[in-house]
Amino acid sequence: MNLQRFPDHNTLSQHAAERIAAIIRKKPDAIICLASGDTPIETYRRFVALVQAGAVDVSRCTFVGLDEWVGFGPDDMGSCSYYVYRDLLTPLALRPEQIYYFNAKADDLLAECERIDRVILERGGLDLLLVGMGMNGHIALNEPGTPFTNYCHVVELAETTKTVGQKYFAEETTLTQGITIGLRHLTEAHEVILLVSGAQKAPMLHQALTGPVTEEVPASIMQTHSNAYVWVDEAAGSQLPA
Repeated sequence: MNLQRFPDHNTLSQHAAERIAAIIRKKPDAIICLASGDTPIETYRRFVALVQAGAVDVSRCTFVGLDEWVGFGPDDMGSCSYYVYRDLLTPLALRPEQIYYFNAKADDLLAECERIDRVILERGGLDLLLVGMGMNGHIALNEPGTPFTNYCHVVELAETTKTVGQKYFAEETTLTQGITIGLRHLTEAHEVILLVSGAQKAPMLHQALTGPVTEEVPASIMQTHSNAYVWVDEAAGSQLPA
């Protein structure tokens, strides 16, 4: 695991955007899984700018969605995929066959998990997995206590996640389950980047990176990956050792 601090969120975002571009230049048919949430939005905007400027070609890439609230989809404002489509996938003008997202409205969610597992495993694993960290240390929607050995799966949402998730919706919305990439995909990914921004994440980040590796703190799994990068702004890293 490699830790790097950046002076602010914009600098962090530019560095992450340039790293995504570098991976694609090295492997034009890369399979990439990218997080939703607030933290990566600026990264995606800057990456789109690189693509539109001709600095990188995404025509052969495959993009995989990280997670979704069960019962929601890209057309539902507040869904995980809504914001990734808005800020990344739609501006990139990707072909439909380049995008694999969970259908969280499907009758058979287990089949959806198996479908996304096949997409990843048949291509030899993810070339890049870019994730954020929840207030309770979750990675994707792998809540505390989730086995590190899981591939894609359906999860019962923690109360913290349900509460924080409300900020993405215009009105109070019932959230009960998520469907998510599993942490085994993280351990098998060729490269993993964890982006953490903001002082509110500092206590949990300190616990995840300096405490024991435990399923009770899913983000602690980053300590075990030899090609994992933890990139934080000054606020998020304020409680980490110098």
